[in-house]
Amino acid sequence: MAYQNILTESKDRIQYITINREAKLNALNKETLEELHAALTAAFVDGQTGGIIITGAGTKAFVAGADISGFPALDAEGGKELARVGQTSVFDLIENGPKPVIAAVNGFALGGGLELAMACHIRVASDNAKMGLPELTLGLIPGYGGTQRLPKLVGKGKAMEMILTSDMLSADQALQHGLVNHVTPQADLLAKAEEILNKILQRAPLAVAAAINAVNAAGSPDGFEKEIAAFGNCFGTQDMKEGVDAFLNKRKPVFTGK
Repeated sequence: MAYQNILTESKDRIQYITINREAKLNALNKETLEELHAALTAAFVDGQTGGIIITGAGTKAFVAGADISGFPALDAEGGKELARVGQTSVFDLIENGPKPVIAAVNGFALGGGLELAMACHIRVASDNAKMGLPELTLGLIPGYGGTQRLPKLVGKGKAMEMILTSDMLSADQALQHGLVNHVTPQADLLAKAEEILNKILQRAPLAVAAAINAVNAAGSPDGFEKEIAAFGNCFGTQDMKEGVDAFLNKRKPVFTGK
């Protein structure tokens, strides 16, 4: 598929997805979300891809928000459909995907941009990054999962403060509150994301997918049961047998994803 709003590149089992609307500070519009859905879906089923890094073009913005130019034409039902389609096709797709997705936050991550980063499994930010959910300044609330994911990362009190005031956090503040995993200089951002992802790629792929699924279930009524089921299912994989044998024989495991 030929993309107009994103760039994709595969290298050493990593799929790089760059939102390429630099003149618009990489704002998310309908077409960009559709392309993200297509690229993510393809990467998740590609046997040569082990993980994904999402970033934005340029040095100013990861994603500075949703493209709001079409908002005035929407009524209540249109707004609901906009949120539902976006959440299902991109944000939930990332969070529940079977392969690790890292957000390399290279500047502003506001509104839908922060929601995109929060849907990823791990976040690395450049030291110039600023993050926030300013939707209330537009008479809206976050609609791509922000009210659900932010409290899980920073706690309910801080999430309430960020959403209700629309204040932004600096990269260091985001790190302090657990919103991002690491902060690096801009020049080192992708290298740090690659370092983390390459370490994950040394682990058993089926176990990685199972761990993502189990961690996502944390706090749900059946979270412990999902962990038990996933743990048990690992015993039926060749990778588990390979990992245990490698450990017992003091050698490096060779995982095949089977």
